[in-house]
Amino acid sequence: MTVTRAKPSSFAKTKTRAVPKAAPEAGGVVRVAAVQMASGPNVDANLAEAQRLIGMAVAAGAKLVALPEFFAIMGMKDTDKVAAREPQGKGPIQKFLAAQARKHGIWLVGGSVPLECDNPKKVRNACLVYDDKGKLVARYDKIHLFGLNLGNEHYKEQTTIEAGDRVVVVDTPFGRVGLSVCYDLRFPELYRAMGDVDIILVPAAFTATTGKAHFETLIRARAIENLAYVIAPAQGGYHVSGRETHGDSMIVDPWGNVLDRLPRGSGVVVAGVNRAYQASLRQSLPALKHRKLDCAKGVQVDVIQAAPAKP
Repeated sequence: MTVTRAKPSSFAKTKTRAVPKAAPEAGGVVRVAAVQMASGPNVDANLAEAQRLIGMAVAAGAKLVALPEFFAIMGMKDTDKVAAREPQGKGPIQKFLAAQARKHGIWLVGGSVPLECDNPKKVRNACLVYDDKGKLVARYDKIHLFGLNLGNEHYKEQTTIEAGDRVVVVDTPFGRVGLSVCYDLRFPELYRAMGDVDIILVPAAFTATTGKAHFETLIRARAIENLAYVIAPAQGGYHVSGRETHGDSMIVDPWGNVLDRLPRGSGVVVAGVNRAYQASLRQSLPALKHRKLDCAKGVQVDVIQAAPAKP
């Protein structure tokens, strides 16, 4: 595999990695990408970096591209994202996502975007999915809010984020996709409530401490137990605020194999989603049909029927 060095980010002091050139895929295999960033407090600079990395993913042949949690802003303080919040359907972050999806003819997952809620001091941490025409087709608001009190590390997301209450899956040209964000990863009942999904999305900003201990283990566990592909784009590196995120963006197949990963720095990981391979695994090991407990009882699940891809 031949790689070339990408131009370093102007705002994140982390290494970058270029992606492989687009390669022909076998019939029925679709290339997908997870973008890794080390976002800062300047929204415009973050969007410029995201644009560069989306372009790299498209050049590698990706038809579905996912950005990390809070890709557009990692502020100097927690309340900075509240100041940058947008109403749904308006604002520079959402305009950017729609334009990029439409320009490249890809499905684009805006890892998470700070959207307005009824509380003026909080945001909804919303994962937004755009189709290849730039239309918003799905929104998932992060349900589980991170809290940590460990030595010198203290996090309490509920101070600035209002939790969502709906499980969301969306039918796409690449299969049924289940949406989640970061801390959701620790709650397997969320993914069971989704039913049978082909791809799980987990845009993240794991801390360096918790990420080193658990990120890969949790990602692979969710893939194995759901016999699903997991796409996990992450924040990875040192941020202007002094925060350090774990990175290790990865794409994992339904057998738990890590297909591609990026430990640190700005860049993209790319892999093929092979639905025939997934179907053969589910036929050989029909664990999803062997479930005895229904985790979806009493849970509101929004199943979104998105429009078919353009011919």
